[in-house]
Amino acid sequence: MNTSSLPIVMAIAGHDPTGGAGIVADVQTLTALGCHPTPVVTAVTAQDTRSVKQFTVVEVELVIAQARAVLEDMPVAAIKTGMLGNPEMVSAIAGILKDYPHIPLVVDPVMVSGSGQPLSEAAIDEALRVLLLPRATVACPNLGEIQRLAPEADSPSACAHALLSTGCQHVYLTGTHAQTPRVINRLFTEAQQPRTFECERLSGNYHGSGCTLAAAVAAHLAHGLDAVTAVQRAQDYTLRCLKQAIHPGQGQAIPDRLFWSRDPESGPSGRRH
Repeated sequence: MNTSSLPIVMAIAGHDPTGGAGIVADVQTLTALGCHPTPVVTAVTAQDTRSVKQFTVVEVELVIAQARAVLEDMPVAAIKTGMLGNPEMVSAIAGILKDYPHIPLVVDPVMVSGSGQPLSEAAIDEALRVLLLPRATVACPNLGEIQRLAPEADSPSACAHALLSTGCQHVYLTGTHAQTPRVINRLFTEAQQPRTFECERLSGNYHGSGCTLAAAVAAHLAHGLDAVTAVQRAQDYTLRCLKQAIHPGQGQAIPDRLFWSRDPESGPSGRRH
């Protein structure tokens, strides 16, 4: 297949040298799901599978130059954001997106690492809520992130509706951090009842599962699917990646996003060809 026939998805995120999370996770996921990834690096981190040691945010001007170079040259079909690093970066990305209102946007509101370390030089909660979420097609927060983004709300559902009130079209609230026997993820849409997507709860901890899920949503939107179908297929794909995760380091497992490549008769969707 010629690359020009693949949907192009821009991933705007930080670099994780373990390959577990961040821009590498995005690129692997987008490639696995039949897209051409265009990675825009916002930060460089030093981390292993246990913790983040340090990070440096890339100069805002260089990030803007990376994004505009691609957007002015290629027909980008979807954009996914991850680690942005500081409020100035959020503002810059929001400024770029104003020029491309037709491109679906998936926001993974990364504020801390999976092990709890900050991934921003300063609090970016308000910047995300005011500048980026109003433009989002789908926001993919976990329980801790949505509570930070809507601190005045008194329940997860109220938090989701608070984000919808900003203009965000869909809020996909993941339930991996809730104490429930099964993982219960919910998709909130204005003026509609939330849709519930359940899946089994796996044991262990995974490095980059949120990046994988959000990038998979972006990939399916780029293929022209509606948000409900994109979320369902992204969840199914991510679960399969987690079930076949690898343990290359001494900490968290890393999702195997290319599991399907070792079974030539099965694609990433799990369907036989």
